[in-house]
Formats: sequence, C-alpha cells, structure tokens
Amino acid sequence: MNNKQPLERRIIIAFTLMTLLVSGTFSLGIVAIVHFIEEHLVSQELDRQLHVVVHEDLRNGRSPRLDPETHFYASNLDEFAIPKQFDRKELGFAEVVDGDEAFYVYIQEINGVRYALVQEQHEFEQREQALFNVVLAGFLLSIIGAWGLGRLMARKIMQPVSRLAQQVRHRDQLLPLAPPLALEYANDEIGHLAAAFDSTLSKLRNSLEREKLFTSDVSHELRTPLMIIASSCELLAEAHLAEKEVAHLQRIKRASEEMHDLVQTFLILARSKPEEAFLGGQATLQSIADAQVELWQTMFTDKQIEFQCAVAETPKETLYNATFLRTVFSNLLRNALHYTEHGKVKLTLYTDHFTVEDTGIGIPENFQESIFEPFVRGHNARGEGLGLGLSLVRRICTHQGWTIEVSTHSPHGSCFSVFLKPKKQ
Repeated sequence: MNNKQPLERRIIIAFTLMTLLVSGTFSLGIVAIVHFIEEHLVSQELDRQLHVVVHEDLRNGRSPRLDPETHFYASNLDEFAIPKQFDRKELGFAEVVDGDEAFYVYIQEINGVRYALVQEQHEFEQREQALFNVVLAGFLLSIIGAWGLGRLMARKIMQPVSRLAQQVRHRDQLLPLAPPLALEYANDEIGHLAAAFDSTLSKLRNSLEREKLFTSDVSHELRTPLMIIASSCELLAEAHLAEKEVAHLQRIKRASEEMHDLVQTFLILARSKPEEAFLGGQATLQSIADAQVELWQTMFTDKQIEFQCAVAETPKETLYNATFLRTVFSNLLRNALHYTEHGKVKLTLYTDHFTVEDTGIGIPENFQESIFEPFVRGHNARGEGLGLGLSLVRRICTHQGWTIEVSTHSPHGSCFSVFLKPKKQ
C-alpha cells in the first residue's frame, strides 16, 4: 500500500482488503463444502439404488425401479448395454459433462459384471448454480458494504485529527492567550497528540516572544551607542589630526556605518513586516555601487589588488532598500578582498543586476550551493569568521525577491551574480 496516500484512504483500503480476504475465504469454503457434500451424498444414494436394482429387482426378474432421470446399465445384459462414453470410466463416482449435458456416473463391478448408474443432474445443477449466485452476490455485497462502512469509520476516526490539524495551522494558536488544544479532546491518542502540540506551541510562543524582545532591545540599546560613535567621529573630523589619525578615524566611521546597516538589516529580517521593507531609505543600484567603490577602493589598494568597476549596461533608476543593498555589496566585496591574494576584483553593473568577480582561490562546484548555508565555511576558510556573511546575503535576497548565484570564474576565482527586482509594496 502506498504510504503517501491520505490516512483516510488507507483506512478504507485496509478495511476493504480485510473484508475481501475474509469474505473470499468464506465463499470459497462454501463452494468447496458444497462440492464435497454433493459427491458424498450422491455417491451414497447411487450406491443404494444400484444395490436395490442388482440384488432385488434383477434377482426377482423385475425391471429396475428407478426415477426417469436415472438410467441403469450392465455389461452382461444387451438391453442395458453400457454406452461407450461411460464404458471406460473407473469404478466409483464421477461427473461427466457431454456438451450441454451433465451426468453423475456411478460404476461398480459385482461378481465380474460391470454395472453403471447414470443420473442426469440438471435439477441439482440449477440449485447449485442458484447457491453459487447467492454466494457471489453476498461476496460482492460484503465488499461494497465494507467499503461504505470503512469510509464512514475513516471519516469518524479522522474527524478529530483533521480538526486538530486545522487548529494547529491557525495562526491564532501562536498568540499568548490562545486556549490549550488538549482540553477539547478525550484522554486518548488524539488527546495525547494535542497535548504534544500544546507543549510545542508553548515553546514556539516563548521563542517568538524572546525574539521580539531581543529585536526591541537591539533597536533601543545598540542604536544609541552607534549614534554616539557616529557623532563623535564627526566632531573629531573637525579637529586638526595627523594623517595617520585621520585614517584610523575613517576606519572607525566605516565600521560604525557598517554596524548600523547590519543592525538595521537584522531588525527588518527578524520582524519581516511588509511596511518595514524600506526602512533605512531607498537608493538606486548606481548610487549604492558608487558609494561602495569609494569605500572599498582604499582597502583593495592597500592589499595591492586591482579593483575595477565597470558599467556594462546602464542600471535602471529603480529604487531598492538601501540598507539591504549596501549589506549585500559589503559582504560580497569583503569576501572577494579576503580570499584574493593577487590579481583583481571586478564589479560590473547591468540593467537590473550586478556581478562581483575575483581571481581568488575559488569555490569547488560541489560546494557552491552549501556555501550559502549558515555556519558553513569553505575548505580554505581564513580568519575568525563564522560563515554567516553569505547566509545573510541569501536571506536578504530571499526577503527582497532577489536571486544570487555563484559560478567559477575562469581560469580561477569566483563570480557572484545578484539579480534584482523591486519587492512589491
């Protein structure tokens, strides 16, 4: 039986098959018993009649006293000569079918003389056929009845399961004040299942509540120190600082801005509300790319890696979530910088997508899909990263309806392609 079929259908099939087996066995038993009794009773009756004919009628010179459907034959009497069709039959009882006619044949040999009684069985065959028709009708009716009863019982059995599934699917069950499910069910297997769901839903509610509190705390607690860092950087920028101090200040400012974008990104992804899809402002692909090139150019130069930005097709003026797009650019460029020791990194803009190509160590083809999983790092991983950067990029793309792909860049290195489309408001 296919286990992928609905449980209700499996119950009906099992019930019907069980009835088919029991009813079929019972029907075949009736047929076998009828045949056994037929042979036993008819052979006894024919043996009795033959004994009367041989030992009473013939011995007293009388004609055989038999009913019109029974015929007597003897090998030593010409007027009762045995027909050829019965002459070669073995001793004892047998059924003979000759075209549309059927006979019971009983042959015995007494004192070297072969005797035979042949009885037409039309009447018995009619009764037997009627009995077989009744058995067949009962068999078919039992199967139909089993199917109907099985369907009724399956619906009755599955009704509380379906109701429980509907309640579990209902979004209100995740609310803190949602009533327990187990109170509506008896203390049976369904009730135990409902209690298990209550326990699981309770843990899920607590988890959602903790996440909600965490996002609220992050929103309140982290934004304030980030604003302080940003404002302090602006004040320090107005002071007369040495060139080396200015470089350190710029690094602090960039780290602060990147942290702000990450906090905003995590908050939006955690809340996942449509009205928050554009928190953090909107910007075009070209403007975000220009800002990222200016931000990362110095770091690529310091590592003596050539960094190029090319416009293959003029990007559309479509507005995207600026925070999300900056985070995607930042993670892809950081990976390219981190895993490229020499050569170049190229950012190419198209109408509605962009690519980041590098000449780094590359990603094996059998590992290109799993690299987007959380906490998965490449075989040549470097630094103290946790393997969350590309996972975050994939989450952002999924949230916004974008698509990210990775391929091998010839002769070595990787190419990440991000296809953009505006998320519906």
